[in-house]
Amino acid sequence: MNQLPELPERDLPPGRHRLLKEHLMTEIRHETAPVQEGAPAPRRNKWLRPAIAATAVATAAAVTFVVLPSSGSSSATAQPPSKSTTALLEDIALAAEHEKSYGTVRDDQFVYVDSKVSYAGYEEGKATKIPPLHRQEVWMSVDGLHVGLVREAGRKPYSIPVDVKPDWLKSGKGGWDVSSYYNHVKTLPTDADAMYQYLAKTAPKDSGQEKYQAMFVLVGDLLHDSIVPPAQSAALFRAVARIPGVTAAKGVKDAAGRSGVAIGRDDPDNPTREEWIFDAKTYEFLGERSVATKDYSDVKKGTVTADTAVLRRAIVDKAGERP
Repeated sequence: MNQLPELPERDLPPGRHRLLKEHLMTEIRHETAPVQEGAPAPRRNKWLRPAIAATAVATAAAVTFVVLPSSGSSSATAQPPSKSTTALLEDIALAAEHEKSYGTVRDDQFVYVDSKVSYAGYEEGKATKIPPLHRQEVWMSVDGLHVGLVREAGRKPYSIPVDVKPDWLKSGKGGWDVSSYYNHVKTLPTDADAMYQYLAKTAPKDSGQEKYQAMFVLVGDLLHDSIVPPAQSAALFRAVARIPGVTAAKGVKDAAGRSGVAIGRDDPDNPTREEWIFDAKTYEFLGERSVATKDYSDVKKGTVTADTAVLRRAIVDKAGERP
């Protein structure tokens, strides 16, 4: 594992959302790149999660973006979730409270997430590419102090460097408050009010996103990247039920073709809708997707530009070890 390439140091604390690859590929250079017409607004987020940040670094080309008019609701105009959406989130929260326990988790272990993924990508002067669904395996350190690993079909394996230093844990520096490392997630509030306040306080920090969208995105990080203990998981969903602009939909399929119900929110700064998909009967989290809400560049409204399905989660002893 020591021979695996580490991610470049870019001041990217852990726990960031797996944003659309078309946005990620320009995060590094958006401040100096010239503006090109017809693409989504870049997200100025400083806490991209390491695994995806590495992919962005590895695949970035000379891509440029222009800010489009807001495509969705803002803090001032977004409506509270409907009664049916709130009821669905409560059902999901109740199911989360009864999720299986992973028992005692040691600091030196790893959270293993096996997924099917596909993320659209842009290169200047070329057509948008939406690759076939493919396997991605991620091993995230439980305590953030051990080197993790990512294996993704079509790419060389690469390591997730140690982003959380011991002194940061004491001082609160380094983005630990938005981390998806298990040792942080298990310290989050178990009360819905306190969880909402945590999201409202920490999610918008350095994200460059509208407040409520940043809150929604951070919850998505935790759902996909980590194993969230039942009490914290339930509190997350009850907090989301208070975020303006959140809606529900039926008959949505994840990347594995599994049909379910979706909780989503339109991004007010980009023409996309972020959705989390749950089994319609058990309310188990299945995956995520991003859907274009209007035509832009050569992408048509309704195109799924990011698609994931979580196939398996586990706690393992070593990075690279499968359960």
